[in-house]
Amino acid sequence: MRTLLLFGDSNTHGTMPMPNLGFAGRFGRDERWAGRLARLLPDWEVIAEGHPGRTTVHDDPVEGAHRNGLTVLPAILESHKPVDAVLVMLGTNDLKERFSVNACDIALSLERLVRVILGSGAGPGGGAPGVLLVAPPPIVEVGCLAGMFAGGAAKSGALAAEIAAAADRLGVPFLDAGPLVQVSPIDGIHYGPEANPVLAKAFAAAITAHFPG
Repeated sequence: MRTLLLFGDSNTHGTMPMPNLGFAGRFGRDERWAGRLARLLPDWEVIAEGHPGRTTVHDDPVEGAHRNGLTVLPAILESHKPVDAVLVMLGTNDLKERFSVNACDIALSLERLVRVILGSGAGPGGGAPGVLLVAPPPIVEVGCLAGMFAGGAAKSGALAAEIAAAADRLGVPFLDAGPLVQVSPIDGIHYGPEANPVLAKAFAAAITAHFPG
């Protein structure tokens, strides 16, 4: 059985749309897109490494340095190796106003993460895991997270093209989640329950196509 690692943020974790900042709801294991994906890929062990608040390469001065994806990625790869493929869907939290980065910088940060994966030796036989790089859908500044992500909506509209260009430079497959799902109108960041089966189906098709075994 091959191993697929899902490296992402709260939308990989399964966080539900937040009506207020104290809300901590999470979709049930079987309802999350990660759980649905596992059922669609019976020949794969699907490992969901989704951390709410995770950034690409930034220590978060408010929510904690442990949310830096670059810092934790090597340990995660080592703990699950051999890893046949990694689905990377990050960048949304980089849109927070506190980080002051644009879409190009976010894509370059994702490129750095992918280079870490490709150079990790965490694949079968000490080789490189495959990578599927996913652009998250654009955000909306609404609800309890609007202030935190002020200015992020405009940046997010340019993110898919920048991430696609990064994937092309790296020679790894790319998938744009933007045409598939939309963020919830409740908080403008997280996905409603209707997105879970759509993402699972699209990701399963992409994994099967790009990593046929």
